[in-house]
Amino acid sequence: MHRKSLLSLAAAILLSACRHSPPQGVAATVNGQPITFADLGKQFQSQFPNNDNASQDQINVQKLEVLRNMIDNEIMLQRAEKLGLMATDGDVEAKFSELKAPFTQEEFQRQLNSKHMTAAEFRAEIRRELSVTKLFNKEITSHISITDKDVADFYAANRSMFNFPEPRLDIAQILVTSVPDPSVHNLKNDKAKNDTEAREKIEMIFNRARQGEDFGMLAQNYSEDPNSGPNGGDLGFIPESALDKASPELRKAIASVSVGQMTPVVKTADGYRILKLISREAAGQRDLSDPRVQQTIRETLLNRKDQLLRNAYYEVARNEAKVMDYFALSIVQNAGRK
Repeated sequence: MHRKSLLSLAAAILLSACRHSPPQGVAATVNGQPITFADLGKQFQSQFPNNDNASQDQINVQKLEVLRNMIDNEIMLQRAEKLGLMATDGDVEAKFSELKAPFTQEEFQRQLNSKHMTAAEFRAEIRRELSVTKLFNKEITSHISITDKDVADFYAANRSMFNFPEPRLDIAQILVTSVPDPSVHNLKNDKAKNDTEAREKIEMIFNRARQGEDFGMLAQNYSEDPNSGPNGGDLGFIPESALDKASPELRKAIASVSVGQMTPVVKTADGYRILKLISREAAGQRDLSDPRVQQTIRETLLNRKDQLLRNAYYEVARNEAKVMDYFALSIVQNAGRK
């Protein structure tokens, strides 16, 4: 069958599912509940803010992805409402205050502006997220059980995972660079634009950490490393030999501190760093009796089962929902037209 015939058939199938013209301004419906093009536009702009050079086809692919997620979220939200699991006003306000707390009023408003959201829209998003979390906890997480036998079987099959041939270091860092980069997004949305700003910023962070502020929170608020920043600066465990590839300044700084201490500001080729040595582990085999081994295995098994059940739950929920994607329909209908 020719490509044009396939497109015509697809359009016919989609059209047969819709007995009337698409409602004006509606991108999709979920059990009759509309998702508007205005809402789709806001979500798209929030997730893909730098799209100036993208073609219309690329933009449409991204919008289809965003809309699919919005449809899934609406399906889950409706399920939460049906089961009486919607977040209360108190839940929403508590979470709103928690998320707002690290910022001044001006900083928080800038955060909202960068997301193209009002405070009311942000509260609505919080309500959706909390409600869906409650749904998953009841329908999925509460049904997961990891037994001692599960843990023992995993250890027996993966014993080599817990045999470390050399000592390991768990290190966290806060990085500040002098290169302007609009893709850097820490909690404070704070980015140094030149070397003077970078030096002043790293010294500010160092002084606050030395005065007792939480290193992880400072990393989330100010670090310019997109990989470790969201995790409180934690780089995870690093084999001791990996330090041989680091700069002499970094090796010297790490060697000079004990567990729990942080280094002075270290200048490297790609910016200024503060490092913290979280823990140091000796080489050798870790036994199943080690609480850290058991915790790692339980978390691994829990995450695996949670992901499996969540994927299956989404599929079942989609099968039971009545969804009409008018945006996808319009793309198929207009295929080949100029």
